Amino acid sequence: MEPDATLGGYLKLHSRPPAFGGSDGKAYSVAMYVDEEPDQTGRFGGALLFVSWEANGERPVGHLETDYLVFGRTREEVEAKLGELTLYEVKRKLEEAIARRAEESF
Repeated sequence: MEPDATLGGYLKLHSRPPAFGGSDGKAYSVAMYVDEEPDQTGRFGGALLFVSWEANGERPVGHLETDYLVFGRTREEVEAKLGELTLYEVKRKLEEAIARRAEESF
């Protein structure tokens, strides 16, 4: 697998988040979200946050997020698990979030 084929690998190699074109015609960048504090069972949750940008790319204009995708005992463990997601998996999660938003708007 290429070094930048995963979310973590891409972030490490390029020092910036990957960007995607969504099926809704908008441009998105992705970030990892990890809970600041553990839940009642001692687990931290992790999700993806997709920031949508103006057409010229100058300013964010909204966002989409996934449900929790991974859990771990430490924030570092959760970040590592999220970093293992391939960019194909990240893109699929973006498309699922776009579809969910479309369903909720009806």
